[in-house]
This record gives sequence, C-alpha cells and structure tokens, in this order.
Amino acid sequence: MVKIVFIDPEGKSHEVEAEEGMTLMEAAIRNMVPGIDADCGGACACATCHVYIDPVWLEKIPGLSSRSETEEDMLDFAFDVRENSRLSCQVKIVPEMDGMTVRVPEQQG
Repeated sequence: MVKIVFIDPEGKSHEVEAEEGMTLMEAAIRNMVPGIDADCGGACACATCHVYIDPVWLEKIPGLSSRSETEEDMLDFAFDVRENSRLSCQVKIVPEMDGMTVRVPEQQG
C-alpha cells in the first residue's frame, strides 16, 4: 500500500492508503476525501477531480508533471489552474509516491 496525504480546502489532512495502479481519484473517493467530486467517474471528461501535486513530488517522480492533451483540455474547465495542477483520475499510483502530498483546490470545475 502507498500512503498519500490529501490536504482539503480547509487545510485538514486526510492520510489514505492506496493500492499501486489505482488512480489518485479512486483513492480519494474510496476514502471520502472532501472536495474530490469525480462527476465523470474517472473518464477525463470533467474537471471535478482537480488537485495540486506538491512540486517536490513533480521533480521526484519522472512523468508526474506530464499531462495529456485531453487532460489539458479538461483543465481549461478547472478553477485556479497552476503549473502543478493535475486531474487526479489521470494519475496512476506507483510505489515511489509513498508519502506524497496532494492539495485539493477550494473549488472544482
């Protein structure tokens, strides 16, 4: 299991255990992390699972900052998109993410 820490919009930490291969969105939904709506169920067809990946992790894990064209298009519908923005449905969990911090924005798309 991989430990992921989600920080909700209120600043509260939610430490979850996730299986390798699932997405950040799946881990958040299974653990009822506030602010992750995932309206499309992980199909990359909305922006309601938008998160900010801690920049330290973007440097640590190759490819984590890479976004597909579809993900880029969907992020156009998100609020307050930043360089470290990702749709959590598009981020597969790997063992190297153990201890990673992810922030949930104040508002979803």
